[in-house]
Amino acid sequence: MLIDKKAINPCVLDLKKSVGFTDYFVICSASSAQQIKAIAAGIQAELKANGVRIEHQEGSLSSNWVLLDYTDFIVHIFTEDARGFYNLEGLWDKTSLVQF
Repeated sequence: MLIDKKAINPCVLDLKKSVGFTDYFVICSASSAQQIKAIAAGIQAELKANGVRIEHQEGSLSSNWVLLDYTDFIVHIFTEDARGFYNLEGLWDKTSLVQF
């Protein structure tokens, strides 16, 4: 799904051993707010079609960051500048990072 919507540098952080509120962070960048909106809508449609219910959403689809919380995994979609500023990958042990 992320690749289909041309998400930039997607990765997964395996946080099962690190935190108690989720198992994974899925992180990707987008080149614009419009692309963030397209990626988020694609994820939500695909997961809903497969019976996966979203628990919570933060950020605005017209902003530089959106969070989609599915309990077991949380999807972060950033503009490239916002991703660099928040640096989620840098906050966690490098052994947690899974690039694809």
